[in-house]
Amino acid sequence: MDKEEFYAVLKLVSGEEIFAKVSPCEEEDKTILILDCPVMFENITIRHMGVSAVRINPWLKMSDDPTVVMNMDKVITMTEVHDKHLIKVYNRYLKEKDNDGGKSDINQNHGFLSSVADARVFLEKLYKSS
Repeated sequence: MDKEEFYAVLKLVSGEEIFAKVSPCEEEDKTILILDCPVMFENITIRHMGVSAVRINPWLKMSDDPTVVMNMDKVITMTEVHDKHLIKVYNRYLKEKDNDGGKSDINQNHGFLSSVADARVFLEKLYKSS
């Protein structure tokens, strides 16, 4: 019998704490969890501004699939989250992630100080002037 989905924090046997929308499913003699977009929250402090903030990182960084199936034997404890602010922050993260499409605005010129041709001209002038 499937139950309603809910937001939860899960403490895993690995020591990780993850946040996700959870849908529990009963399978014969065991329960599995279907996690939608699991993330990890990280508390950060911006010292020069004296501000504390929360950074959200995807739990699985190399996967494009937002759905994860987990056996309950990997979970130490699970707590349902009712904090509307936390849920709102999570949903805003998902919306921004979807709007971004996983693409950055980096093009092939980012990270370079100059082109090879420009650098050669500059270095030739520098060499000839000495």
